[in-house]
Amino acid sequence: MLHDELTIKITPTTASRLDSVDWDKLPFGKVFSDHMLVMDYFNGEWQKPEIVPFGTLDLHPATSAIHYGQSIFEGMKATKNEKGEVLIFRPDLNAKRFHESCERMCMPTISEATFIELIRKTVDVDRDWVPAKDGFALYIRPYMFATDDFIGIKPSDTYKFIIFTCPVGAYYTQPVNVKIEEYYTRAAQGGVGRAKTAGNYAASLYPAKLAKDEGFDQLLWTDAVEHKYIEESGTMNVLFEIDGVIVTPSEDSDTILRGVTKRSIVEIAKKWGIPVQERKLQVAELVEALRQGQVTDAFGAGTAATLAQIAKIGYRDELFVLPDPKTRVTSLKIGAYLNDLKAGKIEDEFGWLLRF
Repeated sequence: MLHDELTIKITPTTASRLDSVDWDKLPFGKVFSDHMLVMDYFNGEWQKPEIVPFGTLDLHPATSAIHYGQSIFEGMKATKNEKGEVLIFRPDLNAKRFHESCERMCMPTISEATFIELIRKTVDVDRDWVPAKDGFALYIRPYMFATDDFIGIKPSDTYKFIIFTCPVGAYYTQPVNVKIEEYYTRAAQGGVGRAKTAGNYAASLYPAKLAKDEGFDQLLWTDAVEHKYIEESGTMNVLFEIDGVIVTPSEDSDTILRGVTKRSIVEIAKKWGIPVQERKLQVAELVEALRQGQVTDAFGAGTAATLAQIAKIGYRDELFVLPDPKTRVTSLKIGAYLNDLKAGKIEDEFGWLLRF
């Protein structure tokens, strides 16, 4: 690819929207920064990237991605420390996952080094949009979609890669209630569950709506074959503290998205001496542990949510209320550590932060 001599043409906006932002009230994903990066793929290779003013796209009615679903994305966050440095959390893992999603969805790959550099340059242009306030961040959305103006089922010959950013507050402002799903399926073995592709999220919307109608915020997905094993939640991976051990579904299955935040939590817990088991977790085992009061903590992990405590778990006609989130030890300690690390308030002992 082109990362060795990466040059980007930058066309700055003539009218910044910075002054119009209410920085104390930032809804998630509705306020967008001044610029975006655009890079096209055609004739078998990626063209030179450009950073241009944020704006709408002009699409042909037969744009391939709309009809056949070749579309993938990533999500990450940038924060700013007291020195004014911008910090991005573990972009190497996002780059690796994006590469894997490209391959699974039959799309042209972008080298991990190029991906990270494109992210860095895009954020640097809009670094004034990175909030320097606790609990806020600049959300980064790189994505790619097929652009052939052709009606026919085949991999597209052309693609568009875009990065835009938006300043955000918290995704979840309160602990969440989740329901164990036993009918609908998020992903099946051999499918695209591990890819961060748009269709996975579209397929989850209807079952999630049904759960919200019952008073739940999210689902706990189970395996597609028997609905016997816990997999992940709609917007995050899940972890449970059972009798002092953190238990989380193994990512060996290709039905579970490899989570950057979850991986980080597992590594932090192990370093702190907290026992961790990454394995298959049966629904029956979790439910019995809930009935016996052995689940002392439960939380989701994801880029948008970071660490979201789970307050209640629904299973059939039962509703299990977990210990008061304000009194929990593990999730509060790990959540505070992650937030301080991302904000540059503590030493980066793992070497996870990209600084510029």
